[in-house]
Amino acid sequence: MIICILILLYDPESDAFMWKVDLHSHTIYSKDCLTRAAALIARARAVGLDKIAVTEHNRLDGALAAKKLAPDLIIVGEEIMTTHGEIIAYFVKQEVPRGLSPQETIARLRDQGAVISIPHPLDSVRRSAMRLENVLTVIDAVDALEVLNARCVRNVDNLAALQLAQKHHKLNTAGSDAHTLAEVGRCYLEMPPFEDNPASFLAALAHAKATGSISPFWPHFASTYAKWRKRVIPAVLDSE
Repeated sequence: MIICILILLYDPESDAFMWKVDLHSHTIYSKDCLTRAAALIARARAVGLDKIAVTEHNRLDGALAAKKLAPDLIIVGEEIMTTHGEIIAYFVKQEVPRGLSPQETIARLRDQGAVISIPHPLDSVRRSAMRLENVLTVIDAVDALEVLNARCVRNVDNLAALQLAQKHHKLNTAGSDAHTLAEVGRCYLEMPPFEDNPASFLAALAHAKATGSISPFWPHFASTYAKWRKRVIPAVLDSE
C-alpha cells in the first residue's frame, strides 16, 4: 500500500523515489551462462540494484530458484525464442516453451497476466533478435520494447529501438543481459518503486528512464565458453 501511495505522489521531475532496476539477466540455468543465482544476487546488491529480473532462455526454474533466495530483489521472468525471434516477459507464472509463433507466445503470456517486452528488437548482429519486420507484426500486442541492452554491439541498434518505441507509444525496458557477474547492472531503468505484481510494475514503468553503458565485447566469449563447457561437463543446477 505504501509503495502504491508513493507512485501516486511521484513527480516525474524528481529522482527522490527512483529505484535501479535491471530487467534482463541470466544464471547457470541458461545454456550460455555459468553464474550461480546466489552470486548474481550478491552482485546485484553490491552494484546498488533495487530489483533484477532473472530471464533464463526458454525456462522458468532458474528465476524461481533465484526468487526463493531473494524474494525482495528478484523479478521472475523468461526470455523465449519464438519462430521469429525472442520475446521477454516479467511476472511469469507458467513456463512458455520455445518454438511457438510470436502470436501464440504472447497469447500464453497474456493468459497468465505477464508483462511483455521484446528484447534487443533491432539488434543487427544477434541472430535471436526479432528485427523490424517481425516486430511490427506484434508491436500492438506487447507492453514494451527493450530500448537499452548492454550486449548490443552497435549502440545505434539501441537508439533505433528507442525511436521505434516512441513512434508506437510503447513503454521502455532496459537491462544488462548479464551472463557474467561483471555485466550485472551495466544497463538498467531508473523508475519509481513498485509492488511485486504486474499492475504496479506497469504503473511505475510509465515513468522509467533507461540508462547505463554498453558492455565490452569479452562477455560474448564467456557465453561461448559456457556453452562448450556444459557440453563437456554438464552443469549441476541449484535445484538439483
